[in-house]
Amino acid sequence: MSTDEPDQSTDAHGHEHHEVEGPGYPTPAAMRTESEREKTAFVMSLRVGMDVDAPDFVGVVDVDPDSDTYAELVDTVEMPNKGDELHHFGWNTCSSSCHAEGLTRDHLIVPGQRSSRIHIIDASDPRNPAIEKVIEPEEVFEHDLSAPHTVHCVPEGKIVISMLGNADGELPGGFLQLDQDDFSIEGHWEVDRGNMEMNYDYWYQPRHGVMVSSEWAAPETYYPGFDLEDVEAGKYGDSIHIWDWATKEHHQTLSFGEEGLIPLEVRMPHNPEETEGYVGAALSSNILRFWEDADGNWDWEKVIDIEDREHPDWDMPVPGLVTDLLLSLDDQYLFFSNWLHGDVRMYDVSDTGNPRLVDQVWAGGNFGDRQAVGGHEIRGAPQMLQLSRDGRRLYWTTSLFSTWDNQFYPEIGEKGSLMLKADVYPEEGRMELDEEFVVDFGDAPGGPARAHEIRWPGGDCTSDVWQ
Repeated sequence: MSTDEPDQSTDAHGHEHHEVEGPGYPTPAAMRTESEREKTAFVMSLRVGMDVDAPDFVGVVDVDPDSDTYAELVDTVEMPNKGDELHHFGWNTCSSSCHAEGLTRDHLIVPGQRSSRIHIIDASDPRNPAIEKVIEPEEVFEHDLSAPHTVHCVPEGKIVISMLGNADGELPGGFLQLDQDDFSIEGHWEVDRGNMEMNYDYWYQPRHGVMVSSEWAAPETYYPGFDLEDVEAGKYGDSIHIWDWATKEHHQTLSFGEEGLIPLEVRMPHNPEETEGYVGAALSSNILRFWEDADGNWDWEKVIDIEDREHPDWDMPVPGLVTDLLLSLDDQYLFFSNWLHGDVRMYDVSDTGNPRLVDQVWAGGNFGDRQAVGGHEIRGAPQMLQLSRDGRRLYWTTSLFSTWDNQFYPEIGEKGSLMLKADVYPEEGRMELDEEFVVDFGDAPGGPARAHEIRWPGGDCTSDVWQ
């Protein structure tokens, strides 16, 4: 399912890409081969659940090896309120609108998971971003939604945010749509949500008119922390949902049962011709593949299974807890993190139904031998991932969610988390931990912080979609 096909510049759908005026790149291959090396990283950084009387911030990390401040937190954009729990964020526009004139990728949409407050940050100068607008929670609650999660820019000048609960933090969730010009709320994206109650992440393939969303739980369930009794009571998800992108209607539910408990991150190929993808089931510690049949319905299979492991300090076998995954821009490699075990894995998925493990890196966690990097204690384990556009550097942070951190890795709540990196050699199918790169958010200005999602100025493999 490689994106590096020779016929991507002009397709059967009439998208002419040889004189691009819009944002992003005409093809995934162009982003991978023509973009510059990343020099700056935006990192969600939060202080919820920590003994720090300060707001969350968006951190600016120097990732330019030729810079005097390499691997340092060089700037912070503090939020105007405390307690937001910044989590995931995204761009105002991306490569899905690369053929549309008049758009620029220059604003970050930064929601607060707990507060439901949405911040609009002007990032036109990556080293000097600033808050431009704040959408207050009351404006969001008017649409009976709360707990914003995944932000995607979509064609036709819109931004769609998955919302995990209603205004009271209960079910159902939904999708909030913003206008791309003035960032005003336009209401729900979905017209008919069918039997969808729980929500989490989503991905879309506009060429095939499909969106796929996943499930976590109601905010009132996961906010306090993880309780196995909630799983047994059916309060956590085990399904993904197929949507008609054009009509915005629910089409089908794929239920995994115990094979797919808590399916979180959804990743579909960057090649817009593909109608398949992967989702990581956190608690079941599986990677599930889903695809569209010839009759227009969707099916699934388990393609990777991580075995639970015994630990002397645990009353039960420890699941890997697959919490993030991504596909390289050429769709050849799948990377994912096992947050409780302590490793990040690299699979060759050239044969999409038969992923082949090619390498893994251990760093922190409950089973990793390496518990320090560059003199810094690894607090937590590989969690949120981001890959360089050329596929040669994999970065990650070690915090999951404030209350879950405090349960499983309480040292994060005391001292903050880290950002680490591995060098990737795609021709050889291997990775190597870079022991010279470590950003310790325990040393953040104003006190320790939890580092979470990572974004590159100019786009990345987890924000950009092509049509």
